[in-house]
Amino acid sequence: MSDAMAIVLTAGLTATACCLLGPFLVLRRVALMGDAVSHAVLPGIVAAFLIFQTRAPLVVVVGAAVFAIVCVLAIEALRGTGLVASDAAIGLVFPALFALGVLGIHRYADDIHLDLDSTIYGEIAFTPFRTMEIGGVPFVRSVVVMGVVAAVNLLLVSVLWKELKVTSFDPEFARTIRVSPRLLSRLLLIAVAITAVTAFESVGAILVVTLLIVPAAAAYLLTDRLVAMVAISVAIGWISAVGGYAGAIRIDASIAGAMGLCAAALFAVALIGSPRYGLVARAVRRSRRRRAIAAALAAGPEGSPA
Repeated sequence: MSDAMAIVLTAGLTATACCLLGPFLVLRRVALMGDAVSHAVLPGIVAAFLIFQTRAPLVVVVGAAVFAIVCVLAIEALRGTGLVASDAAIGLVFPALFALGVLGIHRYADDIHLDLDSTIYGEIAFTPFRTMEIGGVPFVRSVVVMGVVAAVNLLLVSVLWKELKVTSFDPEFARTIRVSPRLLSRLLLIAVAITAVTAFESVGAILVVTLLIVPAAAAYLLTDRLVAMVAISVAIGWISAVGGYAGAIRIDASIAGAMGLCAAALFAVALIGSPRYGLVARAVRRSRRRRAIAAALAAGPEGSPA
């Protein structure tokens, strides 16, 4: 497998894993969960090093995953009280965990180089150099790992499709048919946390946060059907992966940055050109309403609206 193919496949599979979950985050108005997890994992990294005295990526990722799950459960618990809104709960929990991680580094690991860039906040350009053997055959590790994560997320969404759909659109109705919105929300957020932490090591935090939010937000503007929203999100993720890599190679720039910028450009296109919700469509509708009102007023009292 060529280096270019390894990078694009890694980004595409990461986009698939993130975009299968992203639409539900956008619909539930917790889109910043990925960003929260990227900060909240810091104490887990420190704890893993202190307990096992190693900076091995697997140990660090496991430690980070534990605190990512703690983060999403704490946010969900705060939301469940009904006293704190979703955005406020996210804003309360992840700074506290990030601060705990900073204190842990200062107190116990100030003289240790944890190398966060290479362990948890990865760089997608290095993916071809990280390999693993399966049955004596070498594979690019990130392609295998993200392929498994994408498959698990696809299975989760497929099995719980009806439950995720009803709890995203109408939690009160879900309760009447004995589907627990809180349980489904926790399962979804734990899946997001595991996906994010696993992908951090492969492609970096910024690209993971981008792929969780931007394709889903763009798809939200393009369709009213959930299944189409998920499919469009995945398609935008792959277009961002391929287009971003081609652009980065052409101008010799950061690959992750170019992929993120490509995703943002696609969102801008959807925001402007969406047939129903885009800025152009809204401007056309406003113009038509103004002309209709002007025509009604010009026709006199008998032609004016009731």
